[in-house]
Amino acid sequence: MFQRHLGLTLGGEPAARLARRLAMPLSGDTLLRLARAAPLLLPPEPRVVGIDEWAWRRGCRYGTMLVDLERRAVLDLLPDRDALSVAAWLRRHPSIKVVVRDRADVFAEGARLGAPQARQVLDRFHLLCNLSIALRAIVAHHHIAIRAAGRALLRLKIETDRTAAKAARPPTAIEVRKRATHAPRQARHAELRRLAEAGASVAGVARVLGLDRKTVRVWLRRDTPPSWQRGRAVPTILDPYRAELEARWQAGCRSAAELARGLIGAGAAVRPRVVRDWAMKRRRRSVDVLDTTPGSTSAPRWRPPSINRPTWLLQADPCTLGEDDRRFLVHLRTEAPDLRESAALARRFADLVRPQSSESLEAWFAAAAGTPLAKFALGLGRDREAVRGAITMPWSTSPVEAQIGRLKMLKRTMFGRAGFALLRQRVLTAT
Repeated sequence: MFQRHLGLTLGGEPAARLARRLAMPLSGDTLLRLARAAPLLLPPEPRVVGIDEWAWRRGCRYGTMLVDLERRAVLDLLPDRDALSVAAWLRRHPSIKVVVRDRADVFAEGARLGAPQARQVLDRFHLLCNLSIALRAIVAHHHIAIRAAGRALLRLKIETDRTAAKAARPPTAIEVRKRATHAPRQARHAELRRLAEAGASVAGVARVLGLDRKTVRVWLRRDTPPSWQRGRAVPTILDPYRAELEARWQAGCRSAAELARGLIGAGAAVRPRVVRDWAMKRRRRSVDVLDTTPGSTSAPRWRPPSINRPTWLLQADPCTLGEDDRRFLVHLRTEAPDLRESAALARRFADLVRPQSSESLEAWFAAAAGTPLAKFALGLGRDREAVRGAITMPWSTSPVEAQIGRLKMLKRTMFGRAGFALLRQRVLTAT
């Protein structure tokens, strides 16, 4: 009995090595022969059965596993994934009342033929996975909108970073002198606003502050006093070369030294300091997707998000998203308004399945008609009662997935060299 359990638990050679250490020398073949001869205990007749596939070789060949969901024990292992095989096994167990499965047509047909008396229930996890795949196909048609939303978010982020960097930058000597010069005018403007809000007339404000009434009227229309900055452009030595500098800037050259060397090499009588001042003003004046932070000269180009990430964001709870993700969704919904409807329908269906909604399934089907999710809804409509069972009943194929994980472990310990009979024996008897 002990040797048989060694063979069932460890397999041939690993069990033989352990047996030798326990002073019970046996060959691997003997242990496997004992394991194959182990009697299978007849389980109680199942009432709730879960069905799922397991892979002989992923993508090429599959088998079928059947699990008693009430006892969480494997009932049987089938060597193929075929509706007739599943139906034949179910016919031998007429006590079955509920069959839990995914949306595979093979299992749906097998359950219909072999257990017509049983109620079919779809697994909720597989339903949500199918929903995500359907939404991803819709999102994939809006890759241009995704790029546009990402670029809009990047520009906003650059502007925010640039504003923060500018606020954190200590003022230059020229800026300090300008602030000191404008401080009396700012104080006079603030006093003017206070008097006007208190009900003083234009003439009264002009007498108190010593200003002309026309000046008072102009200042009242502005949030700040007018500056003395000249509006006309002052000619500089770089004027003949601005077009060339702008072209190289747009081509990606952000180094002031490199720009200056190019101009000087072409015969321009300019100093590198003049070009450096131009580059600094140019960088501060506009938002550039090549500059992720102010002053950056070698930032990588922006890369659009993948299709999978927007799909996940559209289904996620907004309360769990970061600020950047929420802004991205706002821009994406602006660029592609029809995605808003599809995402809202997807969230409504997910709330139905979890369940977190009192909405009826029929109401969701009616809302999905004529939308990009109509094809997904049509497929669900052909299995409507099973979908309803997923919403109203507690069963799922999670115990089946757990047993398939255990089967994978057993396959690996057997190195893929044993046949189906031994694998079935170990799955049904090993503990």
